[in-house]
Amino acid sequence: MIVASAALRPSGLQPILAPAAAAPSLHALFQRQPVETVEPGAAIAWEGDPADHVFAIESGVMRAFRVLPDGRRVIVAFLYPGDLVGVAAADLHACTVEAVNAVRLRRLGRNRFREAVEASPTLWSQYTTLLCAEMAAAQDHAVVLARKSAEERVCNLLLRLARRADEICGNACVIDLPISRLDMADHLGLTIETVSRTMTNLAGRGIVAANGRHTLAIRRLAMLANLAGEDAGADNRGSTSRAARQAARPH
Repeated sequence: MIVASAALRPSGLQPILAPAAAAPSLHALFQRQPVETVEPGAAIAWEGDPADHVFAIESGVMRAFRVLPDGRRVIVAFLYPGDLVGVAAADLHACTVEAVNAVRLRRLGRNRFREAVEASPTLWSQYTTLLCAEMAAAQDHAVVLARKSAEERVCNLLLRLARRADEICGNACVIDLPISRLDMADHLGLTIETVSRTMTNLAGRGIVAANGRHTLAIRRLAMLANLAGEDAGADNRGSTSRAARQAARPH
């Protein structure tokens, strides 16, 4: 379930844009909206339902997935603080979006969001940047699923999370990993046994190490990048998600 942490005001009294002193940004559109808490496992959107709102994630992690006719779940993306949900949606949601852990977010009606974006050249530029970044990330993920081995897929996911880390010390960093092995498997097109075996192998080679219940230490970042089939110094895939977050956040 979704629990609003503040009473909703009449829509006519909720200014959309940030104060004039602040540079306009997509994320600023949500700042006057009440913060809502989403419990782990609860959905904010269901595949096939009308896409009436856009959501801004403030904390926590969400997964966007589709269910195939045979009942298999395919996780198409994980969503993190700073990400916007529902920006690219058509009239109906293409995926179900649910919380992995406790999530705090704000919501805004899609019509109001579109009106604000269309009225501002700055916001329109950020909006198109966000859509392009989402498309590039989807294309990258398609390549991972189509061309990479199981080990490369797991390493690619860990590398993407490492590039989101707030601090990288030389060849090491610590990443948040609230997603389960099953989530990883459903995102990477693998079985849970293959994911678990690959993670155990990486730990045995000293590339990663458990660092708590929901965190993982990357001890050999360059080796992880090499196993993912990427240059450790390159940040091509990381740049797409970074561009998307930058477009959504205040400047």
